[in-house]
Amino acid sequence: MKKRVFWLTMIFCAVFGLAFPRINAAADNTYQQLRILVDMMELINKNYAEEVEYKKLIHGAARGMVEELDEFSQYMEEDVYERVKSDTEGEFGGIGIRLDVKDGWPTVITPMPGTPAYKAGMYPGDKIIKIEGESTKDMPIDDVVKRLRGKPGSKVKLTVASEPKNKEEDWSQKELALERVTIKPEVVKYRMLDDELAYIRVTDFSGHVIEDFSAALRKISESKARGLIIDLRYNPGGLLMASVDMAKFFIGSEKLIVYTKGKKDSNYQEFRADKSAVYEKLPVVVIINRYSASASEIFAGAMQDNKRAVIIGENSFGKASVQQIMPLSDGSALRLTIAHYYTPSGKMIHRDPKTGKGGIKPDIEVKVSREDEIKVFESMEEIYYPDKKENPLKDKNKVKDECLQRATEILKAREAFAGLAASK
Repeated sequence: MKKRVFWLTMIFCAVFGLAFPRINAAADNTYQQLRILVDMMELINKNYAEEVEYKKLIHGAARGMVEELDEFSQYMEEDVYERVKSDTEGEFGGIGIRLDVKDGWPTVITPMPGTPAYKAGMYPGDKIIKIEGESTKDMPIDDVVKRLRGKPGSKVKLTVASEPKNKEEDWSQKELALERVTIKPEVVKYRMLDDELAYIRVTDFSGHVIEDFSAALRKISESKARGLIIDLRYNPGGLLMASVDMAKFFIGSEKLIVYTKGKKDSNYQEFRADKSAVYEKLPVVVIINRYSASASEIFAGAMQDNKRAVIIGENSFGKASVQQIMPLSDGSALRLTIAHYYTPSGKMIHRDPKTGKGGIKPDIEVKVSREDEIKVFESMEEIYYPDKKENPLKDKNKVKDECLQRATEILKAREAFAGLAASK
C-alpha cells in the first residue's frame, strides 16, 4: 500500500508539474491539497477495522470530486462506460418514462402514453426515490436508467414521491411494481385543430425526430394550415443537432440559432441557419413549461430571439450544458461539463443553482396549478389519439388547456390583424 501511495503521489506531482510549469506557487498549493487525499488513504489503510480495496478508495474519491461540480458531470466506472458506448438501441425493455435530475433526485419529465408508467399514474414532476428498495438520492442518471431497463416481462419495484397539488399538503409516496415492456418511442404527433390551425407535439429530440417532424410539416402544409402550434411541454430534450435542424425549417438567412462557450476558446462553436427556410413565413407559437429542457430550450430560445415565434407557458427547466466523455487509463471515463449553450442574444440557458436564473422565459406567461397541470397532461391523450373510441377521461375530470387556448387565440388574432392591414 505504501508503495502505491508513493507512486500515486509522484504521479500527481508529475502531472501538475507538467500542467503548470510557470506557476510553481499554484502547483505547490495543489500538491498540498492532494497530500490530504494521500494521507487519508494511508490512515484508512492502517486503521480501518476491515481490509479496504485500494481501487474502491480511488473510485470513491473520483466520484466525490466530480459531484462537487454539477449534476451532469459524472465519473463512470468501466462497466457504466461500456454500456454508455454500446447503448444505441432503438427499442428496449422499460417502463416508459423520460427522466432528468432535479435536486439530486431522478425526476419524471414525462411518462409515455400507453406505457406501464403512464397506466400506473406516474406524472411529470414525480421523483423516483427508491428502486428495489435502494435510495436513488444522487445516483447517476445512467445508473437509474440501467436499473429501470431490463428484459420485457420482468418487473421492477419503485417508490415514487408525488408533488402535492397545493402548498398546504405534503409530498405523498406510493409503492409501484411495474412490468417492463418493449418501448418504441413515438416522438412526433400532429393534427389539424381546425381548418386553419395545425398542432404538432414533440416529446423529445431523439432518433428520427427530424424525419417525423418534416413529414408532419408536409401533411399540415397540404392541409393549407395558416398557423402552427408546436408543443414542447414535458420535452426533456435530446440531440443538439435535432433542435438545430428543427429551427432551420423556420429560420433562414444564416441567422444564429445557438452557440456554445466554455473556458477554452476551442469550446466556442456557432450553429447557424441555412440561407433560406422552407417555412420561413408560417406563423408559429411554441408552448413550453417547467419540464421543457435541453434541446427543447435551444429550439425555443432560437425561435424567440430570431422573432420567429411567440413563446407561451412557463419558464423552462434550465438544462443546457455541453458534456464531453474523456476515457481514463483504467477503462473508466469522466463525463465533464465543458461549455454551456447560449441563445442568439447571449442569454445562458443553463440554470444557475445559486441564483435560480436560467431557462427560457416565455413572452406570455401562463401559470397552471398542479391539479390542473395533471388533468391537462391526461387530456393530451386526446391529441395523441383523437380517434380513440373510449375517452380515457370522464367529462367531469376535463379541464381547459389554457396554454393551447392562448396559442390558438394568438394565431387567430394575428390572422385578423393581417386581414385588416390587407384591406387598408
